[in-house]
Amino acid sequence: MKTNAPPYIPQIRLYQDWLREQRGLAFDSYDALWRWSVTDLEAFWRSIWDWSGIRSPAPPTVALADARMPGARWFPGTQLNYAHEVLRHVDAAHAAGMPAIVSENELGEVREMSWPELRRQIASCALALRTLGVQRGDRVAAYLPNVPETMVAFLACSSIGAVWSVCAPDMGTAAVVDRFRQIEPRLLIAADGVHYGGKALDRSAVVQELRAALPSVDKLLLIRTPFAAQQIPGDAEWSDAIARDDGDTAAFEPEWLPFDHPIWIVYSSGTTGLPKPIVHGQGGILLTMYACGLHHDLGPSYGANNFGERYHWYSSTGWVMWNSQLSGLAIGTTVCIYDGNPAGSKEKPDWSVLWRFVARHQVTFFGAGAAYFANCMKAGLEAKACGDLSRVRALGSTGSPLSEEVQRWGTAQLRDAGAPGVWWYNISGGTDFCGAFVGGNRELPEVPGQMQCRFLGAAVEAWNEQGQPVIGEVGELVCTKPIPAMPLYFWGDPGNARYLSSYFDTYPGVWRHGDWLLIGEDGGCIIYGRSDATINRQGLRMGTSEIYSAVEGLPEVLDSMVVDLEYLGRESYMPLFVVLRPGVALDAALREKIEGAIKTRLSPRFVPNDIFQVPEIPRTLSGKKQELPIKKLLLGQPIEKVVNREAMANPGSLDWYVDFAAQRAQAGAC
Repeated sequence: MKTNAPPYIPQIRLYQDWLREQRGLAFDSYDALWRWSVTDLEAFWRSIWDWSGIRSPAPPTVALADARMPGARWFPGTQLNYAHEVLRHVDAAHAAGMPAIVSENELGEVREMSWPELRRQIASCALALRTLGVQRGDRVAAYLPNVPETMVAFLACSSIGAVWSVCAPDMGTAAVVDRFRQIEPRLLIAADGVHYGGKALDRSAVVQELRAALPSVDKLLLIRTPFAAQQIPGDAEWSDAIARDDGDTAAFEPEWLPFDHPIWIVYSSGTTGLPKPIVHGQGGILLTMYACGLHHDLGPSYGANNFGERYHWYSSTGWVMWNSQLSGLAIGTTVCIYDGNPAGSKEKPDWSVLWRFVARHQVTFFGAGAAYFANCMKAGLEAKACGDLSRVRALGSTGSPLSEEVQRWGTAQLRDAGAPGVWWYNISGGTDFCGAFVGGNRELPEVPGQMQCRFLGAAVEAWNEQGQPVIGEVGELVCTKPIPAMPLYFWGDPGNARYLSSYFDTYPGVWRHGDWLLIGEDGGCIIYGRSDATINRQGLRMGTSEIYSAVEGLPEVLDSMVVDLEYLGRESYMPLFVVLRPGVALDAALREKIEGAIKTRLSPRFVPNDIFQVPEIPRTLSGKKQELPIKKLLLGQPIEKVVNREAMANPGSLDWYVDFAAQRAQAGAC
């Protein structure tokens, strides 16, 4: 860290200083700032545009031309490009000696990409894409891992107005086809192999299957790796696509695109039907990303108010947090990416992998899924044994609620490792709008197990069953006013039918997110899990996350899942499934201990009817527990109707539940 440097000023404080100096606006509390941001949308979002310095040939005349939801029109007449925002940092960041991307894989291979090299590769790749026939508006599908090449490919696509969509190579072939076939891509960019979980995985056959299953694909741009057992044909080689270094690459400039030009298509899966192909716009993503940067407390890795920021949020390319990691480049931050299994391998589990990566590369912001940190705690990880972690100043968590116990554990670990001032940045948002609704503010008090505030510009409320906002009570998370990153539309959705039914069926004109939320008197927020996975016992409703907090707080329990099976005309049946620490058995004493934890923390009403020890809890690719599919399975629906195995992180885990459902059916239980 710099010596003799002035004290670091949080980004949100710098923004408020700017508001006072440039707009004459002063706020005596965060709550007052937030209320202004959701009351005067025009002034707030125009301030984010001006504060962040977004470039457009035609400056904005109005921020919000139409406030309908859905269908809001933002910054009409402006033009921009995500790639422009990244490339504006090249000279200053390079002059400060900061790399653009630091990457490492399971083999220990470390690469650093400079900002000028990033610019050259983007230009070379963009020119190659044009040679391959890609035009503005064409979809480009990518089957790539979390490596620098993927970021370069996206930025090249954005720079020429192509629409990006990526799936991770850990997804099954059918799941990838289900996504890409809907959007009819013109080009497929693919890696022929990956190294994951300690193993080299040949993906050449999958790449050929993908091309055969996607008739719209004209060309294949192939990234060759040492992990493929066979050489497959491609129409172009990645090594050639990024090789140019001439006058054309030096003169290359990203195209100016309309504010609502599509930037990427991401996917959100339900329990039935094809995944939703969600289309976001260039401008909406940029504006929301810069607003999120205030909450992330991320700024450029160069300049007076920085300590050489290095941003790492572990993710696969199939999770929206990859997009968040990528956003660091547009902010001017050095991004640090790890390609591999954060838990080592099945043969040799090692939850220190990311901690050692963070220490080696002097990461300042370390983010991961909440389940990751919980597993680190359960594994007895000691952070101080992982290397020099003194530069870590923020721990980010999302994907599921973070328990109070895990947060306290992480704070203590970093304190012992020489980072006493670490700040927990807990957020909750979604793929649906590539952002967050509730999260953090470095200047607010921290309460373990809670999120500190509602995001600026996000008119988030908790609504009771009468559709009224409540404070201090659990309600449906809704957003009553538009934000720029709400989807433009779903691809191939006539009349916006799926879009409307996904978010606006319950409250027309109001976004219903599908989470239970409690907003405290102090503005702090707690997410209680999905509102479609609620437990209702004798008239008392409880979010499943509260049960997990009680059960997984026991040292014997590594993971858990509960479902409430409601039957017409008879009492519901609520089983609890637990994954136990190796060597621990579910005996009568442990059953009593689990039940006692639930009684003490919650209520005797939520003691399960039965407890079962299971090998694994089924999870999505982004780590969410698959409560609703298992509930439907146990209520008698066939497994192929309720879940797509190839869109799961651990499809083999389903076998136990299928057998369990069959036994129950044979016994006449459902």
